[in-house]
Amino acid sequence: MNLRAATPSPTSRPAVAVVVQQHAEEAAVLRHVRSVLVRAPHVGLDRLARLDERLAAHLDGLLVAGPAGRALCLAALERPGAGEVFALAVLAVEHRDRALLDRLLALWPALPDARRGLVSALGWVPAQALKGWVSELLAASPGPELELGLEACRLHRVDPGAVLAKALDSPIPSLQAVAARAAGELGRVDLLPALLARARAPAPAESEEAVLQAALAACLLGDRHDAMQTLAGVLHSQGPGIDRALPLVMAASTPAQAREWAQWTSQRAQSAEAGLDAQRRLLRVVAWLGDMRFVPWLIGRMADPLSTRLAGEAFHWITGADLALLDLETLDPPAGVQPVDDRDDDGSLGDDDSLPWPDVARVQAWWAREQAGLEATAAGGRLFLGRPANAQTAHHVLRSGTQRQRAHAAWLATLLQPGTPVFPVAAPVERQRRLLADLPA
Repeated sequence: MNLRAATPSPTSRPAVAVVVQQHAEEAAVLRHVRSVLVRAPHVGLDRLARLDERLAAHLDGLLVAGPAGRALCLAALERPGAGEVFALAVLAVEHRDRALLDRLLALWPALPDARRGLVSALGWVPAQALKGWVSELLAASPGPELELGLEACRLHRVDPGAVLAKALDSPIPSLQAVAARAAGELGRVDLLPALLARARAPAPAESEEAVLQAALAACLLGDRHDAMQTLAGVLHSQGPGIDRALPLVMAASTPAQAREWAQWTSQRAQSAEAGLDAQRRLLRVVAWLGDMRFVPWLIGRMADPLSTRLAGEAFHWITGADLALLDLETLDPPAGVQPVDDRDDDGSLGDDDSLPWPDVARVQAWWAREQAGLEATAAGGRLFLGRPANAQTAHHVLRSGTQRQRAHAAWLATLLQPGTPVFPVAAPVERQRRLLADLPA
């Protein structure tokens, strides 16, 4: 839906306050719901499209309401969250209200939610709504405006040109990080030397994110030495970046290297000080490894109530067997386990929230029937959803997988063809479908 078509006409009827209030509240809530579902293990494009339609309808209602919609969104800034900032930023862009955008930008340094809301708003609106805006942001001096301009380019897969190299050389760590991520996701292979220099640089605490983003970007752009060494350091340090570095390291590694990382993760998970997080991380690593030899071990892990759903997901990732679709699930959790809402404190999904509970006996029977055929398909290589882990499979998963699978497929497709922009699996579905139509069949 083109939101610009919703601009109110002079003959519009007066806005009904209670309806406009509902539009404002629902737009903020649905933006948060969407931020969760774009990373979910059980949501595909069709379900995300239905959510997008609901969100677009409420934003249309705010746009049609004119000043009344703007006033209610401004009032919501008394308790600003990412959703409230998102809704108001969409109005600012669509109504070409630079003063309002500047007011929101003033919240950027001190309020992470404002940053997330602004970035997602510029990613949500259609590209034509940003004409003139982004060029002004890119021309700004180093700071929040320039960061927002680079984020908008990344989300719309538009190359910002020479300004990206200048931003990488900025002394501002947050700008370096934004520029590095944009360079990697946009396929700027020409910036690989600058990214590697940043990735190799010593990282004081305030620059750790910039170094991590530079290493991730350099890896996406084809480097398998210096960038991987930096990412290996992140893994060994067990720092906060481990869960961003590990999936890319596993996907970028050769099969032999990936097995070594799986062994390293297994040793960590079995150490005396290891907690549940380390054990669950091992299940995700086995999924990314794609090695059929670990399938019997995964079936064994399904007997543990604390790991059964993640083991089932890893089984699906390797074999392609959708437990719900193939009736390999049970509707009753294991004895002594009660279904709980395992969302994290920030409202995001836990690792296994919404995943099916495997029926171990049925899974074992399915595996006995299908093992030989999958071994022939794998031919000693890695599998992703029961197919060889190649570009063709990545494109297939981008079309038909769940959001968690699609995010991995987007990285895999770029790693296999460095210089190719990363597919934007969090973009509005209408835009994603246009991009999917251009992928090789």
